[in-house]
Amino acid sequence: MLATHASPSLIKPLVFNFSSSLSTLSATLSPIPYARLLSFRPRRPSLRVIITMSGAKSIATGYSLPEHVAGNWYSVPDIRLRDHRFMVPLDYKSREASSKISIFAREVVAVGKEEQPMPYLLYLQGGPGFECPRPTEASGWILKACEEFRVILMDQRGTGLSTPLTPSSMQQIKSAQNLADYLKHFRADSIVNDAEFIRVRIVPDARPWTVLGQSYGGFCGVTYLSFAPQGLKQVLLTGGIPPIGDGCTADAVYRACFEQVIHQNEKYYKRFPQDVKIVRDVVTYLAEAEGGGVHLPSGGILTARGLQFLGLSGLGSSAGFERLHYMFERVWDPMLVPGAPKQISSYFLNAYESWLSFDTNPLYAILHESIYCQGASSRWSAHRVRADIESKFDAIRAAKEGCPILFTGEMIFPWMFDEVHALRPFKDTAHLLAEKEDWPPLYDIAALKNNKVRVAAAVYYEDMYVNFKLVMETASQIAGIRLWITNEYMHSGLRDGGGQVFDHLMGMINGKKPLF
Repeated sequence: MLATHASPSLIKPLVFNFSSSLSTLSATLSPIPYARLLSFRPRRPSLRVIITMSGAKSIATGYSLPEHVAGNWYSVPDIRLRDHRFMVPLDYKSREASSKISIFAREVVAVGKEEQPMPYLLYLQGGPGFECPRPTEASGWILKACEEFRVILMDQRGTGLSTPLTPSSMQQIKSAQNLADYLKHFRADSIVNDAEFIRVRIVPDARPWTVLGQSYGGFCGVTYLSFAPQGLKQVLLTGGIPPIGDGCTADAVYRACFEQVIHQNEKYYKRFPQDVKIVRDVVTYLAEAEGGGVHLPSGGILTARGLQFLGLSGLGSSAGFERLHYMFERVWDPMLVPGAPKQISSYFLNAYESWLSFDTNPLYAILHESIYCQGASSRWSAHRVRADIESKFDAIRAAKEGCPILFTGEMIFPWMFDEVHALRPFKDTAHLLAEKEDWPPLYDIAALKNNKVRVAAAVYYEDMYVNFKLVMETASQIAGIRLWITNEYMHSGLRDGGGQVFDHLMGMINGKKPLF
């Protein structure tokens, strides 16, 4: 069971005058009633902020830190934003003794609605290990949601501005075992605890809120339904219904996903048949290069098996086929001098690395298989499953035989911690996490079967990341869930569909779209 939080009535609210940082807060305190604290909005530009005290101490200074700091409103076109920062326990099971980390959330409302009482919607981003989008204008699903809700964009712990775990910051922890022990607190169970910590501090009267979970954010939403349904009014899931069986479900996930990946490869080469030879030539070039690959700008190495990883972004999202094709259009440098050696262009090498995102979001690779683990280890599941079908995914063999090269999908392999520069320092930690067996539960099947929260889900029939068959198995165990099954969108439907996907799910939740 997830840790519970103190009643809002036990929190002593204070108003501080805020200067340049938390360490320079003035000592002028003015207690105000909690109800007034919840409804407080700055009425004119100032440096005034809302702060509630927690007793958490900074590791660096030893001084008490506020548990919640709310900034002033600011604008991007057609929406208003306000930043919130919270100090939460790293380990909710040892709440009082635990060190604290910072969680960042951005409140978004339509212009003119800053003071209006509105229900709250929490958005949970896909991942693991990716921060929430940064709005630059009122568009897409956010524009639609702001018609009815205050939207909370929470950077999940370890991402964005929530104590970001980057290749540089994680190297402060020198021991691989210590880092593995630290990272075990960055899965869906802790993310849900963070969400509950925030809800009881910003939602008036700590009322339940709506949760919208995209992809891995949907996995977190099902964890929320399992262990903290009292915090939920309704849940919307987009491409994000997880396998919920006991043990480690990763093997079943990858067996199913490899099948869909093969199908996506077939569709790609049917769309761009000229790329069969281009990709095959690149693989041959890499295989024959000294050391089995070419050096990347970051210091890593691009090998034939590394090239296949482009399927992660290229095969499963809207416009992915086109983006992948246009990358390969510029894979070779032009020959400016007769007899100059053939070489892969710097354009392609830089584009390749920009697709991976490991230099900015390494948690995606380090924690990826752990999201499927409950009381069992993954033991590099994708690597083991691939070995059973290696005849289909052996790029060098395919090139020699004149066959199309199959790209891989959403799979993390142990050799990536040798070939990807940003991941090399965490190789030992990744191995420790792959062998870890005592992962706590992420789902409660009994609670889901007794679910009373309204749930609507967009299920993408050809989803390469979240397999349709496994989705349907889980959905059958969530009481009351309504499914919208479609092949009109890919996994990125929430982003690609403007407000249509969000609007459709809200219609299902509110009874505007009857169940037939």
